[in-house]
Order: sequence, then structure tokens, then C-alpha cells
Amino acid sequence: MSEPGHNAVREAILALTAECGVGKTISAEQAARAVSEENFQRVLKDVRAEAVRLAKAGTITIYRKGKPVENLDAFKGVYRLGLPQA
Repeated sequence: MSEPGHNAVREAILALTAECGVGKTISAEQAARAVSEENFQRVLKDVRAEAVRLAKAGTITIYRKGKPVENLDAFKGVYRLGLPQA
């Protein structure tokens, strides 16, 4: 089985964040499971990399402890993904 591509990860992040709407967030695990239920742990690093790319482009926001992450290249720990606040 081949590893899922960045497009699948990007599409999962965009679809799930759009579905939950502004003001709500998804976990990285939700996005990874949407790409590969069986191998979601392997997909988590791709989710993070793609989330950082999308956040830098202003498409989504990465949250830690309910606040937007300021340093996208250096945040650690559990994070959630959501649409930017209007």
C-alpha cells in the first residue's frame, strides 16, 4: 500500500474544517483517520506538515490551548485545526 499523498491530507483538512465551521476545531487525528483509518499514526506527521503550510497561507488556523499558534515552525504538543476567525 502506498503512503497517502499531500493532496489527500490537504483535502481531508480542508473538508473537515469547512464542515465544522468557524469557531469549532478538529483534531489532527480526525484528519489523519479521514485519510487512512488503519494507518492514521503514520499520516499524523503529514497532517502537521500540511496544516503548517495551510496556516502559513492563511487558509486554516492552528490552535494550541484554544489560542492561535504564533510560531508555526516551533509549536509543540497537542494542537487543533480550524478556520480563521472572521
